Amino acid sequence: MNSESDRRGGPAGLGGVFEKLMQDGGPMGGQFKAQVDKNAKALAQAALSKLDVVSRAEFDAQGEVLKRTRAKVDQLEKTIDELNQKLDELENS
Repeated sequence: MNSESDRRGGPAGLGGVFEKLMQDGGPMGGQFKAQVDKNAKALAQAALSKLDVVSRAEFDAQGEVLKRTRAKVDQLEKTIDELNQKLDELENS
């Protein structure tokens, strides 16, 4: 037992066993693969839930709110400029 492959249990080692389990052709391989996929998805969802992220739908909705707000701000700026011009005209006459 002096080589790396001997310590892992043969030439294929743990990686080979894992590959065999992941193959759909082996007994219970499909079930094992489905369980690994399910666990990986749950782990990814748990990791994402800890991050400060939003859904795509929420992001798009906020983008629309921002567009409407920007339009209102632009309109208010235009109105203020017009009122300032009128005020200047009244002060100068």
